[in-house]
Amino acid sequence: MSTRHFAGRFAGKVLVVTGAAQGIGRAVAIRAAEEGGRVVFVDRADFVEAVAAEAGEGNTAAFNADLETHEGATAAMRFAAETFGGIDILINNVGGAIRMRPYAEFEAQQIDAEIRRSLMPTLYCCHAVLPHLFARGGGTIVNVSSNATRGIHRVPYSAAKGGVNAITQSLAMELAERNIRVVATAPGGTEAPPRRVPRNAAGDSEAEKGWMAEVVQQVRQSSFMKRYGTIEEQAAPILFLASEEASYITGNVLSVAGGDIG
Repeated sequence: MSTRHFAGRFAGKVLVVTGAAQGIGRAVAIRAAEEGGRVVFVDRADFVEAVAAEAGEGNTAAFNADLETHEGATAAMRFAAETFGGIDILINNVGGAIRMRPYAEFEAQQIDAEIRRSLMPTLYCCHAVLPHLFARGGGTIVNVSSNATRGIHRVPYSAAKGGVNAITQSLAMELAERNIRVVATAPGGTEAPPRRVPRNAAGDSEAEKGWMAEVVQQVRQSSFMKRYGTIEEQAAPILFLASEEASYITGNVLSVAGGDIG
């Protein structure tokens, strides 16, 4: 599928994209740079620097950070502001279910890990970026949520993404008078190349592989289109919401899931 680019759409803007080393975040960050933005690629994977270099030198930079900590989020935003003179747009893309299993099968520490991965980076980065957006006189935050707020075998992840939706709506109401928009997309199942950093470093058990297959079937059947989306189909609405074309949109969570609103 061809991807339409909008030359100069982000000219003069500084964007921070988290989770930019692979998947949707990588596609968003590279395309934002191609459309004129100065982009900071943030990820805890070491190869984020090589990914940022793909988008060309001069208007990109890379920063390694663990965004599951407030210290990591604060350091990333400080680096972006110091490197490019400020921040205009934050795209919070870090997250992803670690395990797929019925809720009764989750262990307590696994529940905690899902919340840390898929809620805390957005919560912390939204907080850490605010002084920089205030200094700019406004800006935009785009959170990448999920339509899996309704879905099987990932209740802790669903809860985390429900929290992302709540952050989006509450923060949008609070910050509108400061000229800051807060919006989100809620991607559905998305086809992507094999992950260079696996979602579950411990690997899946045979039971988890079976539960994953059930999730894939549920996601396809819940979509009106009966298919997964592409990375390009996810990146495009994120960048639209980040752009001035969406200047009168705030507080919205846009489902991008072939009709399944989650």
